[in-house]
Amino acid sequence: MKTATFSELRNQAKKYFDAVERGETVEIYRHGKPVALLSPIGKHFLGRWKTAQPLSIPGSSLTEAILADREEGR
Repeated sequence: MKTATFSELRNQAKKYFDAVERGETVEIYRHGKPVALLSPIGKHFLGRWKTAQPLSIPGSSLTEAILADREEGR
């Protein structure tokens, strides 16, 4: 497993994301403490997101509500 500080990740993100694409996991440290794991997405997750349905909320859209409020002079 690779390790990196937050600053290293920020400054060399491509290097670490390339490693993750190759299947490696990167442990991220901030102020000397581990704060995150950057790891490849499993095949089971990829299958779920490809078949995910968009979120649908009944009612008027936010755009319609904003435009209606503007017309009312709010």
